[in-house]
Amino acid sequence: MSRTLFISDLDGTLLGPDGRLTQTTVSLLNHAISRGILFSVATARTPATVSELMRDVNLQIPAVVMTGGALWDKASGRYSEVQFFDPSQIPAVVEAYRASGAGAFLYTLPPTESGRDVFHIYHVGNFAPEEKEFMQDRLGSPFKRFSIPESGDSQLPEEIGDAVLFFGIQPNAEANAAYARLKKIPRINPMLYHDWRGDEIAEIEAFPYTTTKAQGIKRLARMVGADRIVVYGDNLNDLSMMAAADYSVAVSNAVEEVKREVDEVIGSNAFDAVPRHILGFRD
Repeated sequence: MSRTLFISDLDGTLLGPDGRLTQTTVSLLNHAISRGILFSVATARTPATVSELMRDVNLQIPAVVMTGGALWDKASGRYSEVQFFDPSQIPAVVEAYRASGAGAFLYTLPPTESGRDVFHIYHVGNFAPEEKEFMQDRLGSPFKRFSIPESGDSQLPEEIGDAVLFFGIQPNAEANAAYARLKKIPRINPMLYHDWRGDEIAEIEAFPYTTTKAQGIKRLARMVGADRIVVYGDNLNDLSMMAAADYSVAVSNAVEEVKREVDEVIGSNAFDAVPRHILGFRD
């Protein structure tokens, strides 16, 4: 008998238009999970926000977080299948941000006595106002420890063997300049995109080349013994994991490029479409 893993993107897909789960979605998901359905999420977010958004959902298997950079278990707070940079790549990535006039947070996940469970975060280059606000909103988080001076240019450890992610929120020109430099570095996965901040501010990220949502959901499928993957999404950054799935589904509010590529289009994220589809899914 086949075991199907259901994976949903969060923003614009599982979350409603207000950026939260409705009570109906929570109830339907918990009902599905109680029936033994394998369900989780795949997101660019870190557990600092995933934990709160999914607080009332009884997740039984890990979530794919940080665009596939790790799997995170809600019950234990532990990370697994973490994808690390080759330490020899770090100086080149740091230089790409600094030389372009941009900046970025550097996320590291060092081992502790209780396992890898807290990010140690530094910053390099230009400390943009949006990044200062981002950090202020997360000070005191149990998931993150910041080592960043007021200037925003941290003193980095001599050796960094546990770097997971570079994440910058920068003016568009500087972000594009950094992206052009990052693309020239072998065996890394740079990303540039715009979100709710608008066209003038971009998010400029760099991951190890093994970090993608597609690879993350495959790792999770192997972990839970699933032989079929069904994926739900709404935006262009979901296309790679949709292509890696056995069956792909877009919500009706998805961008047109996504709706053209999927196996099925369902209702809107405003009306709990994903959990309804999961409960009615037939192999």
